[in-house]
Amino acid sequence: MIPKECKRLIEVDFPIAEVSKQSAREKSIRHGHPSTLHLWWARRPLAACRSVLMGLLLPDPCDEACPTEFKEQAYTLLKKRYALRKNDETLREYLLKFIAEFSNWDNSTSPLHLDIGRGLVKAAQGDEPPLVVDPFAGGGSIPIEALRVGCDAFATDLNPVACLINKVLLEDIPGHGTELSNELRRVGAKIKAEVDKDVAELYPPDADKSRPIAYLWARTATCEAPNCGAEIPLMRTFWLSKKRSRQQALRPTVIRAKGKTPRVEFEIFQPKSDSQVSSGTVSRGNAKCLCCGTVLPVARVRQQFIPRRGGADDARLLAVVTLNENNKGRQYRVACKRDYAAIERASHTLARTQKEMSSGLRIVPNELISLNEIRRVSVPLYGATTWGDLFNVRQKVYLTTLTRLISSCSTSAPTKRLLGCVLDRLVMLMSAHCRWKPSGETLIDMFGRHAIGMVWDYAEASPTQSSGDLFENWTEEIAAFVEHQAHATSVPGKVDLEDAENLNLADASAHVWFTDPPYYDSIPYSHLADCFYVWLRRAFAGAAIDQDFSTSLIAKENECVVDRPHRLSASKKNRSYFEMKMGACALEGRRVLSDSGIGCVVFAHKTTEGWESLLSAFIRSGWMITASWPVATELATRLNARDTASLGTSVHLICRPRDDSTGIGDWGDILRELPNRIGNWMERLHEEGIQGADLLFSCIGPALELFSRYERVETPEGRPVELAEYLEKIWEVVGRTALEQVLGTAEARARNGAAGVLEEDARLTALFLWTLMSSSSGEPGQDDDNDNEDEDGDDDGAGGRKKTGYSLPYDVARRFAQPLGIDLEIWKERIIEMEKGIVRLIPVKDRAKQLFGDKGSAEIAAKLERSPDKTQLILFPSEEIGAKAPALKASRKKEHRASQGTEGKPREATTLDRVHAAMLLQATGKSAALKALIEAEQKRSPDFVRLANALSALYPKSTEEKRLLDAMLLAVPRR
Repeated sequence: MIPKECKRLIEVDFPIAEVSKQSAREKSIRHGHPSTLHLWWARRPLAACRSVLMGLLLPDPCDEACPTEFKEQAYTLLKKRYALRKNDETLREYLLKFIAEFSNWDNSTSPLHLDIGRGLVKAAQGDEPPLVVDPFAGGGSIPIEALRVGCDAFATDLNPVACLINKVLLEDIPGHGTELSNELRRVGAKIKAEVDKDVAELYPPDADKSRPIAYLWARTATCEAPNCGAEIPLMRTFWLSKKRSRQQALRPTVIRAKGKTPRVEFEIFQPKSDSQVSSGTVSRGNAKCLCCGTVLPVARVRQQFIPRRGGADDARLLAVVTLNENNKGRQYRVACKRDYAAIERASHTLARTQKEMSSGLRIVPNELISLNEIRRVSVPLYGATTWGDLFNVRQKVYLTTLTRLISSCSTSAPTKRLLGCVLDRLVMLMSAHCRWKPSGETLIDMFGRHAIGMVWDYAEASPTQSSGDLFENWTEEIAAFVEHQAHATSVPGKVDLEDAENLNLADASAHVWFTDPPYYDSIPYSHLADCFYVWLRRAFAGAAIDQDFSTSLIAKENECVVDRPHRLSASKKNRSYFEMKMGACALEGRRVLSDSGIGCVVFAHKTTEGWESLLSAFIRSGWMITASWPVATELATRLNARDTASLGTSVHLICRPRDDSTGIGDWGDILRELPNRIGNWMERLHEEGIQGADLLFSCIGPALELFSRYERVETPEGRPVELAEYLEKIWEVVGRTALEQVLGTAEARARNGAAGVLEEDARLTALFLWTLMSSSSGEPGQDDDNDNEDEDGDDDGAGGRKKTGYSLPYDVARRFAQPLGIDLEIWKERIIEMEKGIVRLIPVKDRAKQLFGDKGSAEIAAKLERSPDKTQLILFPSEEIGAKAPALKASRKKEHRASQGTEGKPREATTLDRVHAAMLLQATGKSAALKALIEAEQKRSPDFVRLANALSALYPKSTEEKRLLDAMLLAVPRR
């Protein structure tokens, strides 16, 4: 066993770059990956979990307390793979090298790597397999990797859907092996034959033997303009296929018959240019009538949908996507009578069985959708109040047939759980909230985002006529996964449906407490999983495994999340609840962890509020943070990462139970050590490619080690220092250090008000852009948990398209700005906008009127060209460029005027204003004026070029701002 005083390998070093690379790559892997088995939101990459586990389980060979026996056995094991010299420093190097290599998916089932990995764990922990506990198991990434490296695994979750996933991964596959895949194929074939017999007439082939693979529907609204009343098909786009080889689109034609309501008919055509395709009829929930042009506001659209229960069953079928052996690629045709006849048959079938009961349950889920997370599950706003309302009539017939057959089939509990996974895959694809993606000619499942919002034009998959039967395809996919996973694990783990604060384990029984808890308010797991739960409840009715599905919906009372407040919510789950709940779970973790054990908590929330809540809970519960390692686990191209501070890394906080006799820390000593600790760590992480918000939150571990090692910290006067106060100091030091890095060493004098420091707006902009820098790989690949389809927020009727520009949560922007003396209110409407808790950096192009006035850049350009020698004297004072000083709060007016000069004097443009003006002159081709401006600025101060260079480095590649800056800098004379 590893002595308590011996540091673990992960507490001193970790191969961030390679593990990040492999974690990001894993997002594109399907065959044999748990993401094939079942969707889970924000699932942790196996590469990161496997690598971190190895680092937690192995001692640092350079530590004096490291057992000699471990070193000897480690040398012997690593020699199977590497040629290494026998000294402690080299051993650490090769252990890290092996961990990096083992993180590669291709090596995860390699007999050699498994033999070495499990051998190292045994050498470190002894013959008895160490117990790894994950109380928030979710998608099962952590416990499945614990089994892979030879540990015992104990996984719990409050969510029955998560427990279903974990039981398959940890109990069923290790316990039954490939026999389970054979049984799944056998039972699946019988169910497929029965399903085909029951629903074949609902998906008839065309007369030319073409097979429909998708039906494209549009929900409809009624125009409320006087003398109109036309039906409005709600379409985001009229494109069907945007592939260059076969572009297809719908062309609407308004039909006006005397004495009748106008109507819209459609035909399919091949556009020669984008301009030939009409704009969509709906944006942000507002609908535009094709017949009269009137815009129906989102509030009225919602009112029309409420009595129609979301409008899935009375939507308009516009087009059908088909495949034919004699034609290459997908073909499109308009809907015909035969298509509507099939829908009519489905309606009659459902009417006959609608009132049937299955073990006391309606065959179509009638459970109510909770209103507590209406911002993420917003369909009740449009009348879809039950889970059955999310499916059209034909989808209901297919899914109820499938659940009935699964429920009645005679097979083992493990096989039935696998059939439940197949069912859930079809629930995702057979919903009236799936989308058609014209660029790829594919159907996007209903969980393209961590939300269920209204989808105006939806795609209905044809389960029996697609490229292979959907049920058969997913049965085979999951059977293949079982076979792949059976080679990696053979010893079962243990899974319980339990609360994380009440584990069924003895005291001090665990060696590692490693978990990925809920990310504050980011994902409403149980609200989303209810969509699966209601169908599983019916499929498992009467079976031995239905005890976990006995309640009408997933129990949410004890779920450790924050429910975002709104007027329809009755939830009391706020920040205080989250801290209390997480604190109780942390205390339970301390109870079950042995004295020599170690913990790791993964967190990836984009606000400092979420981080403060988590850290407060853990430190108050007696944990000490000893290290933190950011692993780039997300794709930079995912939807919620674009132009925001969403984290591209998951920060792994390494922690140990704090010794209660640690005493009192000196506040002054900690503050003196903090800048060096953060500076050294930022330099280390920068070398690994960690940037922006990822870098900010990754500094928490080393900084908190100074604070959390003590039972409490006091000032010289004896005042206890709260964690929130210390975190403010961390944000301040990180912000100052970042400014010094991006704007130059002159910014180090900012705290003293020294000359040569750039103005507030330049510092705020630099910090803003620095925080948004991404550490993600940006490599292409589909993210199983968050599809990259670019949508315009159909479910949130804000009225108009989303504003462009870079944005940060107000919480993050304030945490940075306030300690550095930057008042966000001063720069409101000048360089930033603030709305609904979001701070947006106003794009340079949107500042043209502010900088140049109503006449634009032409007049200023002319003055610059006529009088270049006087430029630096008259350069953009506010009365010339139209830049008015922003409105200030009364308490700030006097202070601000003093900082700007004589009261009432128009404020001159800042260096940032001048750089932005130069970018706009570059954009409008005013080269002579630009040259005059640059020459004047070089004479005036080096700040202009210094700031321009800094911003060029901060703006993301391939953006318009960077292009303009780089082009403008080419005009700067070399000196």
